[in-house]
Amino acid sequence: MPKAYAFTEHGGPEVEAFLDLPEPSPGPGELLVAVRAAGVNPVDWKLRAGKRRPGQGPLTGPEVLGSEVAGVVARVGPGVEGFAVGDPVFGNPVTGGYAQYTLVPASIAAHKPDALSYVDAAALPVAAATAYDGVRQLGLPAGSTLLITGAGGGVGVAATQIAVHFGLRVIGTASAGKKEFVESLGATHVPRGPRLAERIREAAPDGRVDAVFDLVGGDGLAEVAELLADRTKLITAAAKETVAALGGAPVARARTSAVLDEVALLAVAGVLRPHVTATYPLDRADEALRAVEDGHTLGKIVIEVAS
Repeated sequence: MPKAYAFTEHGGPEVEAFLDLPEPSPGPGELLVAVRAAGVNPVDWKLRAGKRRPGQGPLTGPEVLGSEVAGVVARVGPGVEGFAVGDPVFGNPVTGGYAQYTLVPASIAAHKPDALSYVDAAALPVAAATAYDGVRQLGLPAGSTLLITGAGGGVGVAATQIAVHFGLRVIGTASAGKKEFVESLGATHVPRGPRLAERIREAAPDGRVDAVFDLVGGDGLAEVAELLADRTKLITAAAKETVAALGGAPVARARTSAVLDEVALLAVAGVLRPHVTATYPLDRADEALRAVEDGHTLGKIVIEVAS
């Protein structure tokens, strides 16, 4: 049977396990995808720890980890149009990506361009698509100053590149060790630490920022919110439960094939570099997830399931 890396109950890393699971069968509107690569994201370990997606029921059995994949269509479910067996695709799976086979709804899948590798394509559906949705949501005119907290992580790297492409001035917070990397993306780096808001004002060209794209949450969210004259220009992908109290909003995810097509085009054009900094084989999926869960990764980590 196909191999997968899953969690069997909510908890810490000890509830994770390599399992042999039946090949899933595509239902209406679904694609069965033979996975070539799977992106690793913080949401993966958060789901294992007990966070559930909106509308998601309780855990009833093993749940395969992984929220983004790239691979080849192995079977097509009823009612699917625009995809055929053998098509290279990427998207958001509903049965987990750390597996040899998974199901991907056709509505949140896209054709992988030939010029895009499976590894790079697997880094796009969560991080890059979230970044694209967030920058679009803010709707800033060129020349505006955007603060991105957590600019050295997967979403932050993509958001910085997309914002710079749209003509925005970007200030990115990240650890001191990521200074050179963040600046290579076209942002002004501000290290995390005490007096953060004050140091951001000093780094801003006119002493202010026009919008905040938060990817860190925590106590610092309220501090950076004070930088804004218009709190509707505060969005977060990290603190959805608390941002409303500050006058902001969560990132409004589109979750469509059209957005995936857009970020793929940006990647092929060289505007958006996925910055995959490490890959792991499927039998080391535990190590890949630990690297992300430790919170010190630079760019993206991807699991290579098949060559």
